[in-house]
Amino acid sequence: MSTTHEEIALDAQDGIPASSLKDLIDTHLYMPFPFLSNRHASEAAAGVDAWLRSCGLTEEVGVAAMIAFTRPAELASYNSPTVELDVLQIMANQIAYQFIFDDRAEEIGRRSPDRLLPMLCESIGILRDGAAPCTPLGAALADLHRQVRERCTPAQAARWEWKSREYVHGLLYESVAQAQPNRPGMGLSTSIRALTAGVEPFYPLTEAAQAGELASHELHHPTVRRLSRLSADAAVWIPDLFSAVKEQRTGGLINLALAHQRTHRCSLQTALLLAIRQINGTIREFERLYEEIKPELSPAGIGYVEGMVGWMRGCYHWARTVPRYVDTALTPALT
Repeated sequence: MSTTHEEIALDAQDGIPASSLKDLIDTHLYMPFPFLSNRHASEAAAGVDAWLRSCGLTEEVGVAAMIAFTRPAELASYNSPTVELDVLQIMANQIAYQFIFDDRAEEIGRRSPDRLLPMLCESIGILRDGAAPCTPLGAALADLHRQVRERCTPAQAARWEWKSREYVHGLLYESVAQAQPNRPGMGLSTSIRALTAGVEPFYPLTEAAQAGELASHELHHPTVRRLSRLSADAAVWIPDLFSAVKEQRTGGLINLALAHQRTHRCSLQTALLLAIRQINGTIREFERLYEEIKPELSPAGIGYVEGMVGWMRGCYHWARTVPRYVDTALTPALT
């Protein structure tokens, strides 16, 4: 990136001064998609609580508090504002599960990557072979797998399984990176982040919410595949902006803003502005490609891509208000 730190700092002073890092993000992030929320949000939230209790996860230390701070049903509602309750509930359950799984993997993996192996192997066995679970977290994944198979077509369920396995593997890569004395560079950090994002497993559920399966030529069209990558990256990089303060404090590495900070040896504020520029470029490329291919898409194809739009928009509106990232609103921007 050729832009100097001084130019970035000057950009931050354009327009209304930002009083906090949250204000800085809101001022400079390009978000052309308006806020929407699913009318079934409260029902999905109640469903998540009941599902976690039935799986025995609510009784585990810290889970109830973490769910209150992350609001998984709210995130699902913002990401998927038009889907019916059956699909929304699966999405909300999966988001809750992934928050629990991700936090536990981070806690265990920071001590030593090899300690993650039993947890990750159990998950792969469930997703790949339908193996019986041996932990409450495994039981939750097995039940989530059942929900997906009952609601989706076999092809959609297979895509969900494949993308979910990628997510599980990504958590091991993250743990290995965290354990190395040399901090990962930008390329390695973003590659790992693409896996640990856990966004793409939701796209088969978006497809299942349409009137029918997407035709193969649409699903595998190079432009649609590129849109999927752009959407997943933007959807996870946006919360990275709001979580950077928390991750910096706790020693996290796989975060877009912190990767910019390490690469450019700059302040967190400058790193946030560099990350925002990267996200803005990603969203603008998505807009351009979507406009180009939209006339070629069927109604189901358009609904599928609109689901990708929902993840970018939804992750922004969720991350800027969720209690999990409140530190960003409390951290002053430099003046």
